[in-house]
Amino acid sequence: MNVPFYPLQFNPILKDRIWGGQKLKTQFNKPIPSATTGESWEISTVPGDISVVEKGAFQGQSLTELIDQFPEKILGTQVFKKFGKQFPLLFKFLDAREDLSIQVHPNDELAQKRHNSFGKTEMWYVMQADTGARIIVGFKEDSNKEEYLEHLENKTLLSILDTVEAKVGDVFFLETGTVHAIGAGLVIAEIQQTSDITYRLYDFDRKDANGNTRELHVDLALDAINYKKVQTQKKYDIHVNQSNNMVDCPYFTTNFIPLDGAKKVQKNTDSFTVYMCVEGSFSIEINEQRYEYKKGDTVLLPAQISELKLNGNASILEIYIS
Repeated sequence: MNVPFYPLQFNPILKDRIWGGQKLKTQFNKPIPSATTGESWEISTVPGDISVVEKGAFQGQSLTELIDQFPEKILGTQVFKKFGKQFPLLFKFLDAREDLSIQVHPNDELAQKRHNSFGKTEMWYVMQADTGARIIVGFKEDSNKEEYLEHLENKTLLSILDTVEAKVGDVFFLETGTVHAIGAGLVIAEIQQTSDITYRLYDFDRKDANGNTRELHVDLALDAINYKKVQTQKKYDIHVNQSNNMVDCPYFTTNFIPLDGAKKVQKNTDSFTVYMCVEGSFSIEINEQRYEYKKGDTVLLPAQISELKLNGNASILEIYIS
């Protein structure tokens, strides 16, 4: 069956969150359903939240349906070999009007054992930051279960956690087990394994509209936490019209493309590629067909597409599995 594959965009899956705001609308024009919209899931195959193609020949089809029909052509030969028909990554934009809870994600082994799920290694790219906005990442110094539990009980957990001021363009790579929280005033592009497993450690004792506090997962988290001090911030080059490596891990590779003009891309068919536009606008040209994108757009290039041209003035995150 000869199908003309093209760059795929999906309808955003929008999530109301106690900490969310309205920047996904004001900055990206997402059709948010509430004034507390915290997340736009751009590409997802998490059960119950499956992405659906927005336009083109495959409009209305889900990503899982497409993978089922064309596994190697969508995913890539090597990705299909490794993961079967599972789409292994989840792509999001987040708007933190308030601090997120302090949380941790389990590794593959623990997540598989407890939840039949992937773990959740993730990375953040800071798209917008209010003055003084910060994130919490890991411990200031090496810690242990006893010290952590004592501070949790005394509501002094923040005193032993590392806080970093965040600014536009900052990149943080969070391996599983890293205690973390996105602080108020940040808009983040997030790339992670396909997993929705989060252990909430502390939620600043806040209450929802009904006066209820959110569930904590203190016991589950104990064996998931890495109590060692970690280095999470990543430095990267900014060479124009080149793919500058930011993160290279077993789960994904992310590059930064500062696009100014045109860039030809030739790739193999081992893996799909995802482009997240984090600033400006650009087009993708394939066989004389042009597709236009702007800040806040996410596009999936099926692995079958091996030649294309990028054109425009934009900052782009380029993600694939190597």
